[in-house]
Parts: sequence; structure tokens; C-alpha cells
Amino acid sequence: MTTTWRGDASLAATAGALLGRAHTVTAMTTVTPEGFATASIGAADDADFEIGSVSKALTGMLYREAIGLGRVTPSTTLGSLLPLADHGAVERVTLESLATHRSGLPRLPPAMKVWRRTWRLYTKGENPYGDTLAELLEQVRGITIGPPRAVYSNLGFQLLGHAVAAASGVRYGELLQSRFGDAFYAPATVDELRPGALIGASRRGAARAPWTGEGIAPAGGIRATIGTMQGLLQRILAGTAPGMSALDPDTEFSNGVRIGAGWITLGRGAQSITWHNGGTGGFRSWVGVDRAAEVGAVVLTARDASVDRAGFRLVQKLSGR
Repeated sequence: MTTTWRGDASLAATAGALLGRAHTVTAMTTVTPEGFATASIGAADDADFEIGSVSKALTGMLYREAIGLGRVTPSTTLGSLLPLADHGAVERVTLESLATHRSGLPRLPPAMKVWRRTWRLYTKGENPYGDTLAELLEQVRGITIGPPRAVYSNLGFQLLGHAVAAASGVRYGELLQSRFGDAFYAPATVDELRPGALIGASRRGAARAPWTGEGIAPAGGIRATIGTMQGLLQRILAGTAPGMSALDPDTEFSNGVRIGAGWITLGRGAQSITWHNGGTGGFRSWVGVDRAAEVGAVVLTARDASVDRAGFRLVQKLSGR
């Protein structure tokens, strides 16, 4: 692996200035009406990164496409698609409330013993999300549903993705690849990692176990190369990606922030950026587009250190702001 930025010289210079020295295994791509550019450091072309909660953006698109295909409606409930009989109020939660983080579900199910898993992540670098779908569904049995207000929920998007896949008659990983291509994948176990899979690191450089698991896939378990993400950007900006309405900010979220299905929008009209970020134990990610200017960018890094600022600044630069 190289220790200097390679690829498009102009983007490499910009990447170095925006990210500094903390990110040593990183890739960045941009798409504009004039074409695309990619730059990377410490990562081969086939290196795949954990994209974390950017997975939610893809799940939101799968959901909106399923509506367009007539497989689900916004009012479809979880109980009509997943085996949740005798699970309580979670059966009545609607897909639309999940897609806009207004379901009343907590960020994670208490039954998964969140604090114990978090402690093992930070002390031993372990994966806190190795659950199967069956284990996830058991964790929500009898879960308390809160008021329908804006509360970011990983659990909500886990259930949304698996419900949409069930409506399509397949598992989530199969639905993902059938609609976005085999280059995206959501490994259920470490054995399913591809040869180019990177191992992430904490902010201080300690190795972190890969975040694999069937249950977490729709909310944070997808992996992709920078080339794969570039292809997604191109399809989004061309308007040909599945479930494009997921990017439309049709619901108020909080403090002037609007949300479509997973995708978040800051600003109004020609000054808006539609985006999502992600973070796992050893990776951070950011994807954003200025649809009015027809530009977009992705930043992926194998270090648990934020790249959000770099992503926003890059899109603003591409937009001429």
C-alpha cells in the first residue's frame, strides 16, 4: 500500500488538505457534470470499506422502490412482513415511521445488552453486532414504543430493511445486490469477507474486528469499494438509481433538518446538500450530493475519525460555494 495519495492529482491535493495526517487508509471520489475523479492513500483499488450508517441511505432507497413496485405502502406494518406474532406493539409499527426515524423505537434494543457490548468494543475491539435476523427479532419482543417523534434509530432501519426484503421474498443481502449490484455486500460472518476487505482501526490506531452480522446489515453492515460508491453517485446524479424519491426531503426532522427515507437534507433549494454519514468501530464514511449543481462526493476511511467536515467542504467546493 502507498503512503502518499495517488489518483487524480487535484483531488489528491484537496484530500490531503481536508483530511490531514490522521487518515492513512482512505479513499475519496467526486462526480460532476464534467466527469469523475478518485484519489486514495493506503488502499488498493479493490479495497472494500465498511460504510456504516450510509447503509441506511441504501435501505431507504430500497424501501421507496418497493413502494413504487407495489410491494409495500407507507402504512404497511412490520407484523405483516416479519414473524413478530406475540411481540407486542412493534408489530404495529409502520414502514414509513421507520424510514423517517419517527417510529418510537429506541436507538438499539435494550435486550441486546448494549453497554456490555460497547465495553467489549472499546476494550477488546470486538464486533457488537454479530446477531442473526432471528436473534434481532427476539430482542424486540415486548419492546417499549415511545412517542412518534424524531429519534435516530439503528434498530428502526434494521427492521425496515429486513421487512422490505421479506416483501420481495428474499433476504436483505440478496435484495441489496439485486438492486445495487454485487459490488455491494453485507457479510453475515467474517468468513464472508472478500479478499480486499480492509481491517479498520480506532482513532488511536488499534485494530477493530469487522462489523459483520445479518441483523445489522440494513442499518450499518454494508461494505463497498470507492469505485462502487462512485458508481452509486453517478446513478444518483443521473436519476437512474433505485428508489430515488428517498432523497427527497419531504419530512421535517429537527432544527431545520429534513429527511426523505434515510437521506438527510441541510439547507433549502439550490443551497441544499443531501447526505448521510456512517461510523463503525474502525471506519467512517460520508456521501453527499448537491442535486441542483449535479455534483457529489464520497469519503471512506479505515479509521474511526470523522470525515464529515471534509465531505461537506468538498461538495461545497464542487458547487462553487
